[in-house]
Amino acid sequence: MARNLVRKIRRRLWVVAAPGVATLALSDLAFGQTSSLHKLGTVTAQPLTLENTSFTYVKLEPPREIKINDIVTIIVDYKTQHLSRGNLQRRKRSNMAAILQRWIQFEGGNLAPTPMGLGTPSIEAQLNNQMQTQVQLDSGDTVKFQIAATVVDIRPNGNLVLEAHRRIENNEDTYEQRLSGIVRREDVLPNNTILSEDVAELNIEKVETGHVRDGYKRGWLLRWLDNVGPF
Repeated sequence: MARNLVRKIRRRLWVVAAPGVATLALSDLAFGQTSSLHKLGTVTAQPLTLENTSFTYVKLEPPREIKINDIVTIIVDYKTQHLSRGNLQRRKRSNMAAILQRWIQFEGGNLAPTPMGLGTPSIEAQLNNQMQTQVQLDSGDTVKFQIAATVVDIRPNGNLVLEAHRRIENNEDTYEQRLSGIVRREDVLPNNTILSEDVAELNIEKVETGHVRDGYKRGWLLRWLDNVGPF
């Protein structure tokens, strides 16, 4: 390669002599300095990408094809917080005074005025009503667990319909968890897990029966009193 370069320089180099002047003419050949290591030893420049320039680049695997009856893991991390405050003050005062000045009576089949022999009847009443209500409600709920779900259907747009069921029996106690929802195919992480916040139409049911549940559940009378609210 070096010999070819020297031959090209010799073919394009002429010495023009003049009295007291020597001129070097170089035609059709130009040299320039470049600091690009990417273009070194190449005729045409390649596009710069992470794959051909980074020493730590790791090519990602293509997303796994998901089919019906495949199993994925759903990470449920659901938190809610509700704060409500209310203040109501109401006052009502009424006064009433009534006097009966004339009255009627039947006399011989006809109506006639009745004399007020004992005085004029009168009614006087006073009503004072005052009500003050103050309500403050702070509530929070946290549900956190992992459950394996089955792909029961794939919609025409590629969304996955998931269902999960789990039942645990421990002595006389039974714990059941049920979950259903719809998730996009691209929301399935590479480790085959799905976050509950990405699940649409999420429906979570937790049912507990047995000895522990009987210790704190309400009876039918308390449930009726809470629904009617007589006090």
